[in-house]
Amino acid sequence: MNKAFTKETDEDDDDSSQPEIKVTGENNYVTPFGAQQLKDEFDALFKERRKVVEVVRWAAGNGDRSENGDYIYNKKRLREIDRRIRYLKKRIESIKVIDPILQKSLTKVFFGATVTYKEEDKKHTIKIVGLDEADINEGKISYVSPMAKALLKAEIGDVVKLRTPQGSKEIEIIKIEYT
Repeated sequence: MNKAFTKETDEDDDDSSQPEIKVTGENNYVTPFGAQQLKDEFDALFKERRKVVEVVRWAAGNGDRSENGDYIYNKKRLREIDRRIRYLKKRIESIKVIDPILQKSLTKVFFGATVTYKEEDKKHTIKIVGLDEADINEGKISYVSPMAKALLKAEIGDVVKLRTPQGSKEIEIIKIEYT
């Protein structure tokens, strides 16, 4: 069937890279750095959207849209941008910034803590952050992750059990910092 007679929907552009996060009715806890990242991405996408709208407008004026690559690609990109902007707007509206620097006197693990722990004679360091700023490659884990849940409210010297698909592991907390 000719593409001109098919209905385009947002479901056609399923973005499986975007995490499934409930965005309504809950606080979005983030560090100041994470809040700034969300706002910067929102601003960048808004600027990009203006440019893409101009290209779509230009491409639409070139005639037959069904075989116009510029029009088809940029309409798809516009839907992706709009979807991400809607998501970011909801996340930004529910932001609750928690500054780890203000939590200096804490001796237990809470949101924003940088924790060094020992697991089977190997030291690891992770930082507990918000859902939107979690990145395991940078050593940042979400406060709702199993690892963070195991560490929360623990103190230096505590040994906590971490349940994994491979079984339970014991990890010992060596250091807690709020930076």
